[in-house]
Amino acid sequence: MSDKEKKKSRDEKKEKRAAAPSAGVPGFASLRDEVERLFDAFEPGAWPWRGGQPFGDKTVGAPAPAVDLADRGDAYEITAELPGMTEKEVEVKLANGVLTIKGEKREESEETKKDYYISERRYGAFQRSFRVPDGVDADRIAAHVSDGVLTVTLPKTAGAEPEGRTIAITRK
Repeated sequence: MSDKEKKKSRDEKKEKRAAAPSAGVPGFASLRDEVERLFDAFEPGAWPWRGGQPFGDKTVGAPAPAVDLADRGDAYEITAELPGMTEKEVEVKLANGVLTIKGEKREESEETKKDYYISERRYGAFQRSFRVPDGVDADRIAAHVSDGVLTVTLPKTAGAEPEGRTIAITRK
């Protein structure tokens, strides 16, 4: 969808909202317009393609854990913050050149006292996928969890290190 079409669509939505009964509430229309603008920003295709980077990231579900990607020279390293999660609650999988980290946390607690009873349940799932760059030795990929931080190491193959060369500068 072109920018012109998006603007036309937003303008049409504004006209419909202006006719709505809530339009007479002071400040409500401008708040609603702002929320609509934010949702429009998250339409499919609104995100720029991350072409120049070694990893293309695809996040599924929400909220996704904070992730850092680093090139350590001889290996790439992905670290993900997963507070309170153990290795049994996290899965790391490599298929068709895509590394996927997914997990699910389930927590239940019950407390019974003389005067009251409390039962709580919390759960959540996430999935993050990364395109693995060329030159990674898939057989040596390793992952470990320590203190709520998952570290996935993707060692580079011997031929993955680009040979550098100096370019001579001449005067014209």
